[in-house]
Amino acid sequence: MFLGIEAGGTRTVALADGISSMRREFGPANLRLLNDRQLERHFRAIAKIMPAPDALAIGMAGARSETDRERMRRAAAKAWPEVPCHAADDLETALMAADTKSAIGNPKSAIPRILILSGTGSCCFGRSADGKQTAKVGGWGHILGDKGSGFEIGLRALKAVVYYLDRDGEWSELGQRLLRALQLNEPNDLIGWAQAARKDEVAALAVEVFAAWAKGDRIATDILEGAAQSLASDAACCAARLARKGGPVQFVLAGSVLLKQPRFAAKVARALKKLWPRAVVTPLQREGAWGAVELAKGLVNVQRPTSNVQRPKTTSPPHPSPPSDGGEGARRAGEEARGSIDSLALSPTEQRNPASLKLDQLSIAQAIALMLREDAKILPALLAERPKIEQGVKLVVNSLRRGGRLFYVGAGTSGRLGVLDASECPPTFRTDPELVQGIIAGGQTALWSAVESAEDDPAAGARAIEFRGVGRRDTVVGIAASGRTPFVWGALRESKRRGASTVLLCFNHHLDIPRADRPTLVLAPRIGPEVLTGSTRLKSGTATKLILNIFTTLAMVRFGKVLSNLMIDVKASNVKLRDRAVRIVRELTGAPYEAAQAALIKADWKIKGACAGLAHVKRRTGVRH
Repeated sequence: MFLGIEAGGTRTVALADGISSMRREFGPANLRLLNDRQLERHFRAIAKIMPAPDALAIGMAGARSETDRERMRRAAAKAWPEVPCHAADDLETALMAADTKSAIGNPKSAIPRILILSGTGSCCFGRSADGKQTAKVGGWGHILGDKGSGFEIGLRALKAVVYYLDRDGEWSELGQRLLRALQLNEPNDLIGWAQAARKDEVAALAVEVFAAWAKGDRIATDILEGAAQSLASDAACCAARLARKGGPVQFVLAGSVLLKQPRFAAKVARALKKLWPRAVVTPLQREGAWGAVELAKGLVNVQRPTSNVQRPKTTSPPHPSPPSDGGEGARRAGEEARGSIDSLALSPTEQRNPASLKLDQLSIAQAIALMLREDAKILPALLAERPKIEQGVKLVVNSLRRGGRLFYVGAGTSGRLGVLDASECPPTFRTDPELVQGIIAGGQTALWSAVESAEDDPAAGARAIEFRGVGRRDTVVGIAASGRTPFVWGALRESKRRGASTVLLCFNHHLDIPRADRPTLVLAPRIGPEVLTGSTRLKSGTATKLILNIFTTLAMVRFGKVLSNLMIDVKASNVKLRDRAVRIVRELTGAPYEAAQAALIKADWKIKGACAGLAHVKRRTGVRH
C-alpha cells in the first residue's frame, strides 16, 4: 500500500493506492504556518484514518528547503514509524501527477514541462526534457509573491473597490458582492475584517471576482486580465530556463483557480501562446496527490531505516528534488557540504567535566566558586593561541583596508554572539552596518528562539553567503563550539569557493578537516569541558565573546577608528555618548567644555571634525583629520 499526501492552503488530500484505493480530505496545511506540534498532529489525524502504508510521499505547500523537508520527515516518522517517506513541496507532486504522454499525444517526444499552479497561492515549477534540471518562479508566499493566485485576486478586489469609492464616490457592484459574501454592512467594516483575515479567507473572495467578471464587471475584468498576464509571464520565464528559445514546451495548469475557472484558464493559455508560440497548454488530469503516490512507489526498493527518524539519504526520489532558494554556486556548495566535519575524539564541548560531577549537590557559594575557577582557565588557553588570534586580526584588517567586510557565521549561542559583536560596531566605531555582519542559522527568529534543525542545513549556510555577496576581499569567521556545525561548514565552503579569507573558531582540537575544506585559519583554544556538559553558552560562549572583541576592536584600531585609547569615531547618539564625545574632544584639544560642545554640534557630533574645527588643536596629539 502506498500513501500519497498533498497539503495546501485550502485542503489536504490523502490517497492510498494498493489492492484498493481510498481518498480522504483533511484541513489546510501550509508548512510555513504550522509549528512542529501542529504538523505532527496533522499527520497523526491522517494516519488514524488512512491504511498503514509500505511507503509514503508528502507534497506540502511552503516546503522550500532541505530543512523544511527534514521537518516533514521528522513529523511523519511520529505518525508512521519506520515507514520510508519522501518529502517534497506540492509543486513536485503536482508535476509528477501530470500525464505528459497523453497530453502531447506522442509517447516518443520528450519536451520540457512547466506546472502553472494557481490556487490559494501561486507558483511555476518546471523540469527539463531529460529530467535533470528544474526551475522555479514564484512561490514566495502571499506577502512577497503569489501573483495571479486566488489570494492576489481577492486582495486586489478589496483594494480596487475602496479605491473607486474614494475616486468616484460610488460603491461598485463588485463591492456589493464582497459585502454580501462577507456578511458585512458597509465599506468601513472591511477594515477590521481585512486586518484579521486569513490567507485562505482572502483567497475565497476570488469566486466573487469571477462571478462579477461573468457579468461584465469592468473592475473584475481588469483584475483578472492582470492576473492572467502575470501567470503567463512567470510561466514563460520558467520555460526560458529549461528549453531552447522557440522550442515546444508543455504547460500544465493546476490549482483551483485554473481548474475550476475554465474561462480564466483559457485566458491564461492565450496570453501564454503569445509569449511562447509553441506552447502546449493542458489542464492537470489527475490531482497532485496521485503524484505523491508515484513518488512513494519509488521508495519500494529502498531499505527501511533502522530508527523511527526518516533520514534524507535513505529516500532517493525517482526525479531530482526541486531547486533550493539559492543560485547555482550555493547549491553546489550545499551539495558538497553534506554534513559536518569528523572529529577524531569526542569534542571537549561534549565531554563531562570531572570538577562538576556533583554540581547539583553544591551550595550556591560553592557552585559560584567552581564556575569562576573554570572561567579562569579561559585566559591562559587564549594566550596560548595568541599567534593565531593575531593572524585572525590581520586577516580582518586586510579585508577592511581592501574595501572588504567581516562576516560572522554561527548557530545558536555562537550565532547570537556574532550578531551581537557585529551590531556593536556601528555605534562604537561609526561604521557602516555593512562592514561587519552577523549571520545566524534560522535567521532573525533564532536570535531569541530556537529554530529546530536550522544548524543542520549546510546548503542554507551556503545560500546565506551567496546572498550576502561574499567575495575575495571579505573575511568570513565561522563560529562553532564543536567545530562541526553543518550550517557553518556550508558557509565556510561557499566562502572559500568565492575566494574569501576564512576562519574557523571552535573549541575542539580533535577535528579531522580534509585539506580541500581547510579554512585559511583554524582557531581552537583548549578551554576544556563545560561545567554543565554540552552547554556551550558557558566557557565556549565567554571565550568566543573575548576573541570577537579582539578581532573587531584591534581591526578598528588599525583602521584609524581609535587614537590613544579613545573612540574618536564613536556615534554620539544619546546623552551619555554626547558627554563622552565632549570629554574626548577636550582630552585631545585642551578646549573648555563649552567650546568642545559647540565644535561637536557644528560638526554634527563627529569627533574628528570637531577637533579639526577648533583653532587651538594640540599638534602633539597627532589627531588625523
